[in-house]
Amino acid sequence: MKQVNSTFKAFRVEEADGNYNCSIKDMAFSPLEQDEIRVKVHYSSLNYKDALSASGNKGVTRNFPHTPGIDAVGIIEDSTDSKWNIGDQVIVTSYDLGMNTDGGFAEYIQVPSAWAVKLPEQLSMKDAMIYGTAGLTAGMSVLRLTELVKPENGNIVVSGATGGVGGLSISILSKLGYTVVAVTGKASEQDFLFGLGAKEILLRNEIENMANKPLLKPLFAGGIDTVGGVILENIIKTTNPMGAVTCCGNVASHKLELTVFPFILRGITLVGIDSQNSKMKDRTKVWEKLANDWKPEQLERTANEVTLEGLNENIQLMLKGQLKGRTIVNLEA
Repeated sequence: MKQVNSTFKAFRVEEADGNYNCSIKDMAFSPLEQDEIRVKVHYSSLNYKDALSASGNKGVTRNFPHTPGIDAVGIIEDSTDSKWNIGDQVIVTSYDLGMNTDGGFAEYIQVPSAWAVKLPEQLSMKDAMIYGTAGLTAGMSVLRLTELVKPENGNIVVSGATGGVGGLSISILSKLGYTVVAVTGKASEQDFLFGLGAKEILLRNEIENMANKPLLKPLFAGGIDTVGGVILENIIKTTNPMGAVTCCGNVASHKLELTVFPFILRGITLVGIDSQNSKMKDRTKVWEKLANDWKPEQLERTANEVTLEGLNENIQLMLKGQLKGRTIVNLEA
């Protein structure tokens, strides 16, 4: 398909003498390879991986210059795959998008057609990016947790509660009838968390400073952990017999210091969540649920909207742990 413009705008990260600088650049279009699509991006969203990529983290992005943005939603403007038509609305999240493949912080993305999911009819493009990878990860976490733990079994604890995955997990679980205990290090955000549907708030140090024992008094039927480290350790140690805990993050630590006792004496299930490489059938299932019966009434309350020009400031806030909820990027503004 012939482009109306010869260039498009993108948020580029460039490396010079070990320093990384971000700016908005004009980019040229490239020819499509076989089984690729070109998508005019309407919205993207800011995730922790994007902030790491923008700051030059080689564990996320190996080569620069680069365009971050692991999430995008928009309309297909060209395709070399007969499965997709010009005008189709699609969501593209995770895989390699925004990591070593130029991502959604641009007016256009060009990606393998297999990465795309059809936007559910009941979901707006803006709402899709309020979810983004965080919503997909939260949805995967809820899906696995609800297979093993029911609302009548007891309270569910969610760590990293003011973050994207944590906040969306609280909203979804609350809608499904679960009683949610939110764990946060931000005492000032209790009203925000109650607004998402949490019934109880625990400050982070209350979880971190529990006794260093192989098992602790059971407090929760299950949990969704987004941070790792000692918080995940103590959530596992305080989970009821036959309970389940999902884990999807390591911002606190990638290490776990546990005995086998929670697993062999209480039958606890620890479920790892990897939305980046999840199967398409699971992605489609979760997106449909997010568009319909899992959609929180307060979804837009979890989001702050910025443009490409406002990205760098928000990236710095995210790296400092000073953002709450979701930050979406409007490429149409």
